[in-house]
Amino acid sequence: MENVAYCLQMRDTVYVMQQAARSDRVLALARKSPIVRPRDVERLGVPREYLLRLHRAGQLERIGRGLYRLPNSPVTERHNFAQVASRVPHAVICLLSALVFHDIGTQNPFEVWIAIPRGSRRPKLDTPRLRVTTLSGTAYSKGIEEHLIEGVTVRIYGVAKTVVDCFRLRNKIGIDVALEALRESIRSKKTTINEINRFAKLLRLERVMRPYLESQ
Repeated sequence: MENVAYCLQMRDTVYVMQQAARSDRVLALARKSPIVRPRDVERLGVPREYLLRLHRAGQLERIGRGLYRLPNSPVTERHNFAQVASRVPHAVICLLSALVFHDIGTQNPFEVWIAIPRGSRRPKLDTPRLRVTTLSGTAYSKGIEEHLIEGVTVRIYGVAKTVVDCFRLRNKIGIDVALEALRESIRSKKTTINEINRFAKLLRLERVMRPYLESQ
């Protein structure tokens, strides 16, 4: 009987040690990657249920569906972009949100503006709120940059592509916003007239934009 009890005790000890080791691996990942997702911990060979266990224990904070981080982690002003990229990998930050990222103009949208391929299923997130634009072909695929935000790779349209998008979708965002984006991007030397004109030609908007470009 003593041997049986000893074996049971050892089994329980090993189980507890395994749990602790798995939790430590998840927490170590959270210290390196500000946003942790179920698939991230599964790559470590740890069941995704450990995220919920650590959340219930107060060691991780849930910031969205399937998104966790260490409590009181520093949050950058681009935190919402990282959240969206984690949940919607094919999304590209566009229009007003891209202007915010590039520090152009005075826009401060309360939604994250994203572009997805036409025909894709529209994403639905609890948070942050999204403003979805569907694009196809060159309009979607060209001008994408990748930036690392809080350890997450975020796809964002570059300055010149964003300016042209603002004119192409001026009925949606307003011609005043498009003009501000054009003036500010050139004044701040974040792009050039030639680069903007290149995207205008690519997106067949050269005739529309020519008068505005010639006035700069």
